[in-house]
Amino acid sequence: MAMRGVAWKFGDYISTDLIAPGRYAHLRSDLPKLAEHVLEDADANFAPATGKKDKTYIVVAGRNFGQGSSREHAARIIKLAGVPVVLAKSFARIFYRNAFNIGMPALTLDTDRIAQGDELEVDLKRSLVRDLTKGEEFRVGAIPEVMLAILQEGGIVEFIRKHGDLVFR
Repeated sequence: MAMRGVAWKFGDYISTDLIAPGRYAHLRSDLPKLAEHVLEDADANFAPATGKKDKTYIVVAGRNFGQGSSREHAARIIKLAGVPVVLAKSFARIFYRNAFNIGMPALTLDTDRIAQGDELEVDLKRSLVRDLTKGEEFRVGAIPEVMLAILQEGGIVEFIRKHGDLVFR
């Protein structure tokens, strides 16, 4: 399972309020519309760029990405914006699990050497991120087999539909 995209850098402590601005709470029942505002309070240029659909972006962040509330829609609108994976130094626990539950990997690594605009390739099976712009490779924390299986099925709902429960065989 490999993904490619262009790095879009964010800093530390990007909260769910920055991901899904509260002033758009009325759009929670229309997630594609809410995705049009994804991360706009962290970087006003991000949402319009993802809306163009001419590039695939990979969110690259610092510490504690997704801190704050347990709103599942924060992870979901990142995915709806076309982002296939989020890379960060660390994640808030609930955001991390929500990301996998909806079928979007959240991978931990030291993101300092990745620059805005770098072309990245993420290989989940090998636990590698390749910076194709710089010719560097980074190891990410290994993803447990059950989490890979959830990702391969497109999220936890599809995994349970197919397998009947969360018991990994």
